[in-house]
Amino acid sequence: MSSEADLVAHLIENLEALRGVTAKRMFGGHGIFKDGLMFALVADGIVFLKVDDQNAPEFEALDLEPFTFTRKKTGKTSTMSYRRCPDTALERPDELLRWARSAHAAAKRAKK
Repeated sequence: MSSEADLVAHLIENLEALRGVTAKRMFGGHGIFKDGLMFALVADGIVFLKVDDQNAPEFEALDLEPFTFTRKKTGKTSTMSYRRCPDTALERPDELLRWARSAHAAAKRAKK
């Protein structure tokens, strides 16, 4: 992808089957939402998907790194419950859809 905006547009287009997926700029990146739930984020040109105890093993099996960031005030590194999306999924809409559904399900479970 040539820019982060192009990557976000690619995601929205390829997740059309989920109906109602939107993007919102936040913290220098983008949050990807469905039904008011953020299930993916794009930061520094990398797509990360929401994980929990149920779907994290699938990400871990592929050694997909977690999303981390450094807090400006403290300098401490924090890890969020998002893991990198497999590169192959970004090239295959059907595979991206499967991973996105899993991430959205994790976001729904986290809301409870």
